[in-house]
Amino acid sequence: MAAHVVPLESLLSARTVWRAGRQAAPAPLGESTGFAALDALLPHGGWPQGALSELLIPVEGVGELTLLVPTIARMTQAGRLVALIAPPFCPYAPAWQRAGVDLRYLEIVDTNAQAGSKGALWAFEQCLRSAAFSAVLGWPSNADSPALRRLQVAADTGECLGFAVRDSRHADNPSPAALRIERVQADWRIRKCRGGQVPSQGFAPPSHHALPG
Repeated sequence: MAAHVVPLESLLSARTVWRAGRQAAPAPLGESTGFAALDALLPHGGWPQGALSELLIPVEGVGELTLLVPTIARMTQAGRLVALIAPPFCPYAPAWQRAGVDLRYLEIVDTNAQAGSKGALWAFEQCLRSAAFSAVLGWPSNADSPALRRLQVAADTGECLGFAVRDSRHADNPSPAALRIERVQADWRIRKCRGGQVPSQGFAPPSHHALPG
């Protein structure tokens, strides 16, 4: 069974939740990454809720999906929707299934090719803001600081986990993301974590957690 590729408009119109009078609340606990050692390094014990996390990579395919699949699998198994926004590859459904992802709750949003990166960025923001999804993963390669700020605000509005996979060349640039984690050789290094000090040690996922090919 393959994940569904659906128009963004139909997702938002069918599942958008309207909210009024949101009140300030204490900072939520983190959403477990699925890796106890990584959770221990993060201030709230996992991915920051209602916030944007950046995964900075030197090239595609260095384990960025391996880092996220445990969370995506747990969410979809619980019937919580997860969206992939215009992924730069065609997800291989059997591999995702073997990793525990319930494809019924994994939505792939295919944006208009003519709209280019701006269309994908718009879709990313709208899905984060909609409150329809528990997590949204996008690849905003050319996003500037105002665009990243909008993504962060949208994740907060939708109380959603936002994951932005970007090139490591952006690592030295300021970012409004609550968490920034960079792939450095065999480890993931935390460069920024709101609510706590940046740990000195890195994290390397066990090899048996790799997304199967």
